[in-house]
Amino acid sequence: MCLAIPAEIVEMMDNDMVRARVGKSETFLTVSAMLLPEPAALGDYIIVHAGFALRKLDKADAEETLRLLREVAEAAEGAPAAF
Repeated sequence: MCLAIPAEIVEMMDNDMVRARVGKSETFLTVSAMLLPEPAALGDYIIVHAGFALRKLDKADAEETLRLLREVAEAAEGAPAAF
């Protein structure tokens, strides 16, 4: 099973590529923004799946999704999630 995860764009790169941070962690992803219907900008929150930014979302939705993912991870692992 694959999940799309929210991330914040922290760097704009060449050729529609962006660097994004997952939550407050030190996990960074380099993903393609070419599938977004509108241009991406620094600070935008995006949903990432399989190396592609699929859509933008607002900060509140991103934080709520990450909170829910943390709860699931912590319940499954019995320890705090790292993101």
